[in-house]
Amino acid sequence: MTARIATGMIAGIFSAGLLAGAAFGQTNIQKMMEFKTTGTSLEIPQIPQTGEKAAALRKNLERVKLPPGFKIDLYAIVPDARHMAVGTNVGVVFVGTRKNKAWAVTDRDKNRVADEVKVFAPSVDFKVPNGMCFSKDGFLYVAEHNRVLVFPAAEFFYESPDLAIGAVVPQGQLIPVEEESFNHGARTCTIGPDNKIYITLGQPFNVPPHEKLDLYKKHGIGGIVRMERDGSNREVYVDGVRNSVGHAWNPANGQLWFTDNQVDGMGDDIPPGELNRVTAQGQNFGFPWYGGGDTRTNEYLKDEPPADIVFPEVNMVAHAADLGMMFYTGKQFPEKYRGGIFSAQHGSWNRTTPVGARVMFTSLNEDGSANETVPFAEGWLVEETGEYLGRPVDVQQYLDGSILVSDDLAGAIYRISYEGM
Repeated sequence: MTARIATGMIAGIFSAGLLAGAAFGQTNIQKMMEFKTTGTSLEIPQIPQTGEKAAALRKNLERVKLPPGFKIDLYAIVPDARHMAVGTNVGVVFVGTRKNKAWAVTDRDKNRVADEVKVFAPSVDFKVPNGMCFSKDGFLYVAEHNRVLVFPAAEFFYESPDLAIGAVVPQGQLIPVEEESFNHGARTCTIGPDNKIYITLGQPFNVPPHEKLDLYKKHGIGGIVRMERDGSNREVYVDGVRNSVGHAWNPANGQLWFTDNQVDGMGDDIPPGELNRVTAQGQNFGFPWYGGGDTRTNEYLKDEPPADIVFPEVNMVAHAADLGMMFYTGKQFPEKYRGGIFSAQHGSWNRTTPVGARVMFTSLNEDGSANETVPFAEGWLVEETGEYLGRPVDVQQYLDGSILVSDDLAGAIYRISYEGM
């Protein structure tokens, strides 16, 4: 992106955000848009990284099984850690949550263990800042339940409580306010090859009533929407999605892949979770006519499904809760992993015999389709008792080609590296 385009985009975001902010009074966000201080304390709260908790988490990691040559260790203690975005300059890891805080994780001495975990942008009143994504030119986007914020030069400004900020989508305009729900409200975001921002919008029901379908289709609820990075030209990219909480772009061909969590209450073994591939804008991925894979929902059993439904590339084990995913582009791991997909299974909540709580790997065929999906890192589920020692949420590649795994149950980020056979 040229300097002129970047400057113009920042100006557009800020001016739109200022108009929106003016309607809601002199908020901290509006002050920062005007490059004013908010009076927030310069003493930003930090999370201790040593002691009994760190030792206990490392002890739990002794149970995790990996392929030969791989090693896992505790990278950081991060409360409620969800989706991550890795900075491209110094490798600060920005971490979202399903609560009201976001985190900045820094490895200052570059020993591949975080030295500092502190609140990110403490002057901002976040509302489910789950989605984190970076643009190539260093803009950090945060997709909240019903707002999208942008932090230009986040790796430069994050040391301060006040920082450059813009409202890509002002509060209450990502979805209709009356459709806000405590259920399925964690958004994820990416910047696509077209330099637009893509955002997943889970719909709030297990299976939505018929009368909601037109409204949801209009706004992209139960789908993925895209827009320019200043929030303009919003459109629905794909629909027929129940609750996707992870998506990524295949750098080999520019195709979008996403995970999807499927219908509850149909039994232990159906419907399957999904890993999907988008090959064209406008595709329909089957929900709510299908609850997962080719399993029909009871609520829409008498309805004729659309004729052009796209079925999953991979049917995952039922109720494992497939969430964050990434394509591996590094060189640290062996050749067999390059270009493949790492994805996190959060773990089941209502299955008679619990499943999940692991990291999966999916290799691809030469034509870009899915080849084989196998467990890569597992052991957070104690099978004898059904107890979860951790619940992986997201997987992201670090600057050195290792991968980071977030865990919102343990409140941690783990680092998996390859040391050779």
